[in-house]
Amino acid sequence: MANERIGGLEGLMQRRDLLRVGSLSVAATALPAAMLAGGTQARAAGKNEPREGQGKAKSVIFLWMAGGVTHIDSFDPKPNAPVEIRGTLDDMPTNVPGTRFCETLPHLAKIADKLAVLRSYSHDSNDHLISQVYTLSGKKIANMTQLYNEPNIGSLIWRLQGPRNGLPGYIAVPGITRPGPPPFNLFVGGWLGNAYRPYCLGGIQDVDFAVGEKQFDPPAQATEDLKPQSLGLPGEVTLARLSSRRQLRDAFDQALRALDKNDKIVAAESHYENALRLLTTPDVRRAFEVDDEPANVRETYGRTKIGGRCLQARRLVEAGARFVMVDYGYDPEYGNIWDNHNAPVQNHPPIQQMVRRGYHLAGIDKAFAALINDLDERGLLATTLVCFITEFGRTPQINSNGGRDHWGAAGSLFFTGAGTKVGQVIGETDRTASKPVTHPYGPWDVAATIYQLLGVNYKSFAYDIQDRPRPILDEGEPIPELL
Repeated sequence: MANERIGGLEGLMQRRDLLRVGSLSVAATALPAAMLAGGTQARAAGKNEPREGQGKAKSVIFLWMAGGVTHIDSFDPKPNAPVEIRGTLDDMPTNVPGTRFCETLPHLAKIADKLAVLRSYSHDSNDHLISQVYTLSGKKIANMTQLYNEPNIGSLIWRLQGPRNGLPGYIAVPGITRPGPPPFNLFVGGWLGNAYRPYCLGGIQDVDFAVGEKQFDPPAQATEDLKPQSLGLPGEVTLARLSSRRQLRDAFDQALRALDKNDKIVAAESHYENALRLLTTPDVRRAFEVDDEPANVRETYGRTKIGGRCLQARRLVEAGARFVMVDYGYDPEYGNIWDNHNAPVQNHPPIQQMVRRGYHLAGIDKAFAALINDLDERGLLATTLVCFITEFGRTPQINSNGGRDHWGAAGSLFFTGAGTKVGQVIGETDRTASKPVTHPYGPWDVAATIYQLLGVNYKSFAYDIQDRPRPILDEGEPIPELL
């Protein structure tokens, strides 16, 4: 190593080739995350950028059902509509007098008094990708060239409020949804840079879930290993050695700081530091030991993918996580779970049969009800905002194949926790669930509500990767009925 140029990029890169821990490259970095999360925040604080506020929400669980969940067959049934709209499913009473859900949601119907259901969710796009960007960011984009421009809501929260308890500020469980084809990764930091994209437990992968043959009726029962890959150290690598390597890496920081802020390198740095914290913090490591949960708890959530992901989210919030996305939309076994056109290539049954499957509405009904009850019983619901989010509803009229198509004009969401006013339905659609007849609320209003509850001034700004001020939202107001 005597011949290496200590202060030069060539020498640093040679060291990087040597310092490897499992799948982590210790020196695949440019700036320490402490500098990114702390120094950048300190610099911005003098420019009136929002800091951590006094909102009622200390954590958010963002139940992200990408693909467009049918609203008529879930939270907004229309029993008096023509059969080509209502279909063959019945509605059912909830524990809130006068409020009825579709028969697909018996578990959530029993806790409707803990929910604020929004039936007047509406916006102007029927396109998956554009609508998902609307919903993930709270920002309106004009076309496909802007898909990666805007940071996710979770990314901005991470930027503004930082990590907590050794956990990344924005975690996606597992963060593998890729709409397509070809697959698009919409979990991005946008103008904040890659350092603020979510920490995805499923890793960074681009699987095209729209290709390949799917079973007609895959089993709903499934287990997943949601531990970050970085927690699986090779046997010969001890935490003591890892600490030593970190010290060695820190010795090169002075030289590295002289390098330009290459976005990809900064992203690698951020995720290296996140992985290192996960490895070296016992309480954080325990948050991923879902197998430690009693059998009755696992059964309550359901031994399904969505059940396991919701349980993992609860454990992360319990460990101090700030913003956790439960990602459940496009899946290697199930295909496009919610995008139920019933096109032949999808190999689905008609939508009103599909909803009964354990990995479809029946699965989220069980898992979401368990999550909300569990948070409540542990005293976490008072400070945890839980949001059920999808990009749009589905067409009121069932199509000729027995499916429903994209429908941005109307959809249903729900909220609970963190002081939201629950036990109510907000808004109303017309007799065919085609459009709101009350004030419509869009993705920007949902985002403003989340920011407000976290104590973030949604009318303020944040600084982008080039140190320019950007508005947190361009439009939107918190949903007043919720607050």
